[in-house]
Amino acid sequence: MGLFEKYLSVWVGIAMVLGVIAGHTQPDLFNTIAGIQVHQINLVIAVLIWLMIYPMMVQVEFSEVKNCFVKPKGLIITLAVNWLIKPFTMALLAIVFMRYLFSGLIPSEIADQYIAGMILLGVAPCTAMVFVWSYLTKGNASYTVAQVAANDLIMIVAFAPIAALLLGLSEIFVPWGTLLISVGLFVVIPLAAGWFTRHILKTSSKLDSFAKLTKPLSIVGLVGTVFLLFALQAENILEAPEDILLIAIPLILQTILIFWITYRWMAKWKQPHDVAAPGALIGASNFFELAVAVAISLFGVHSAAALATIVGVLVEVPIMLLLVAYANRTRNSFNTEGQGTKPAQSHR
Repeated sequence: MGLFEKYLSVWVGIAMVLGVIAGHTQPDLFNTIAGIQVHQINLVIAVLIWLMIYPMMVQVEFSEVKNCFVKPKGLIITLAVNWLIKPFTMALLAIVFMRYLFSGLIPSEIADQYIAGMILLGVAPCTAMVFVWSYLTKGNASYTVAQVAANDLIMIVAFAPIAALLLGLSEIFVPWGTLLISVGLFVVIPLAAGWFTRHILKTSSKLDSFAKLTKPLSIVGLVGTVFLLFALQAENILEAPEDILLIAIPLILQTILIFWITYRWMAKWKQPHDVAAPGALIGASNFFELAVAVAISLFGVHSAAALATIVGVLVEVPIMLLLVAYANRTRNSFNTEGQGTKPAQSHR
C-alpha cells in the first residue's frame, strides 16, 4: 500500500477542510461549477466519480460475471438488506431521533423534512462510490459489478413505491432522467470503457501494467469529489452546524448498523471476504446523487429535506473509510475458499 493510500483518511480530512474554506471564500466560482449539470447531476462531480470507477472496471473479467449468478448467496444477501431492511431501519431511526430524542431541539415541521431526506437516502443503495470501497478492500470486481447492476435494476422499479410508502405520500415524483442518466454515467459507460480497455490490452502483463498506472486515479477521484462536495455545500455547513450534527447521528448509526447486519450475514452464509466486504459496503453507503435530486424535486433546493440528503454525503466518506479499515482488519475471519466464519470481535 502506497503512502497516499495508507493515509487516505488524512487526505480526505484535508480535502473536507479545504473544500469548506474554498467554497466560503470563492462562492461565485463554485456556484458556476454547481450550474454545470444535466438532470440535477453535476457533470464535474460525474467526471471525478468516473475517474474513481474506471480503474476498477478494467479489472472486471466479463466472462466471470455470469458465474456470480451461479453462486447467488452474496447477491441474495445484498438485495435483501438493501430493499427489505435498510429503508425501514432508516425510517425508524429518523423518526425516533427527530420526533422524540431531538424534539426539543428542532421545530416539528423542520424535523419532518429531515426525516424525509434521510428516508430518501435509505431507499437509494450505492451505485458509484462502492467501486472505490470494493477496490480498497480487494473486493471481487466481477461480483461487485453484478451486485451493483442487480441493485440498479431493482431501483428502477422499487425506489418510487418504497419512498412513497415511507414518506406517506400517495404520489411521489421521481426524476427518471436523473436515475437513468446516473446509471449510464456511473455504471454503463465506465463498464463499457473497462471492457474496451481489456479488449485492446489483451495480455495479463499489459493489464497489470495498466492497472498500476491508473491506480492513483481512484484515490485522486475520491479526494477530488470530497473537496468539491464540501466546497459546494460550504455555506450550508457553516450556517447550520448544530442541525448538521443532529442529522449526522442517526445517519452514522444507520451506516454502521447496515454494514454489521450484512457483514455478519455474509459470514454466516460462508461467503468469501472479497464478496462479503463490498456487499456490506454497498448497503452501508448511499446513491446520494439520486437522493439529493429527489429531495430537491419534492421539497425545493433550499429545503430541510435537501439539507438532510447533503449531510448524508458529508458523513458518508469518513464513516465508510472506517468501515473499510474494519473490513480489512477482519479479513482473516473469512478464507479464500468461501468458508467464512463470524467476523472477529476484536483484533489486538
